[in-house]
Amino acid sequence: MTDTPLPNDTPETGRGLHSLPRNVWVVTATSLLTDVSSEMLVHLLPLFLANVLGVRTNVIGLIEGVAETTASLLKVFSGWLSDRMGQRKWLTVAGYGLSTLAKPFLFFATTWQAVLAVRFTDRVGKGIRTAPRDALIADSIDEKRRGLAFGLHRAGDTAGALIGIAIALVVVWFVQGQDLELTRSAFQMVVLFSIPPAVLAVLVLAVGAKDVPIAGVRERPKLSLRGLDPRFQRFLVVMVLFTLGNSSDAFLVLRAQNLGLSVTGVLAMLVTFTLVYTLVSTPAGALSDRIGRRKVIIGGWLAYAVIYLGFALTDATWQIWALFALYGIYYGMAEGAGKALVADVVESEQRGTAYGLYNAAIGLAAFPASLIAGILWQGVAGWAGFGPAAPFLFGAFMALLAVILLVVWLPGDRPRAAAATQMPE
Repeated sequence: MTDTPLPNDTPETGRGLHSLPRNVWVVTATSLLTDVSSEMLVHLLPLFLANVLGVRTNVIGLIEGVAETTASLLKVFSGWLSDRMGQRKWLTVAGYGLSTLAKPFLFFATTWQAVLAVRFTDRVGKGIRTAPRDALIADSIDEKRRGLAFGLHRAGDTAGALIGIAIALVVVWFVQGQDLELTRSAFQMVVLFSIPPAVLAVLVLAVGAKDVPIAGVRERPKLSLRGLDPRFQRFLVVMVLFTLGNSSDAFLVLRAQNLGLSVTGVLAMLVTFTLVYTLVSTPAGALSDRIGRRKVIIGGWLAYAVIYLGFALTDATWQIWALFALYGIYYGMAEGAGKALVADVVESEQRGTAYGLYNAAIGLAAFPASLIAGILWQGVAGWAGFGPAAPFLFGAFMALLAVILLVVWLPGDRPRAAAATQMPE
């Protein structure tokens, strides 16, 4: 399987980061700047909802689930549209732009419904951009270095998160000190700081990226796996099962506060997490190029199961801090390798659609995942729930189930053409 070279760009040959084409670096820079902006806010939102607006965990789960799931439906059509148009760049720019426009409205939010509206709009932007962005990276690099490219992108993404959380930590420290609960004034100040890097991210992508010509088009997409490679179909099913136990990280933040960490303590803990995530992503992506995507994903999911079990059983703040640091290993191993595996097993002209289905399936599963987590924790309609440990025990179980199915259904890393004819029934 070959890809059209990127015009006027670095050739798709050679090894190491220096040989990666411009599109990979531009998209990585855009993601870095976007995460500087978004990560200032995303981990403070559950604290804002719980501490300032007095919202229960089942409603927080509903907000996260609805925002991710409804918007994720767009990922299917944006991916297909980028295939149909033969262009990825401007859909990606539009998605980043919409998310940037939504952020300032959090400054004025006084109800959970207003927060939901902003989160929904932001996720619509993500739904528009994610599939064509991932396809643009895949189109710009040969398959032998695809893991490295996606690993670098994840590293840039998490480096931005590290910077964003650090900025939020400084802002919150100056506004409210070591208070256990978040204040409205601190949150509003962070919102203001989040706007400039978001705007800059859109400008970098609009000016710096170039489209790669795409041969062939696809029929209008349906929420169906027919016509796609059997390995992709099975991987997608396993990903959905894993995601059902992978509730929003908002619950990890609430768990940390539940064990007594202040807002600044939570943010400092998240800095540690994103540092580990950043350091692991690129080497893990390169490792998947050498030993296969499946092995790296399995390693990441096993780490996730152990870590979530720890979140359920821990009763000390230092333990949850250590677990959060280890949580970065799971992210660094599994995210980039998973996206590279998708590109390995579909035709180049189907990548936009495949990434749309992949991201949409994860987003659709995120709704029940977050809703289940909120209900298991705090109950609903008069039922008290099982307490803070319950959603993490459930997540650990689902991760182990997903590992077993991945081993059984995808027994090895084989080329796409071979997989299409050799997969066991």
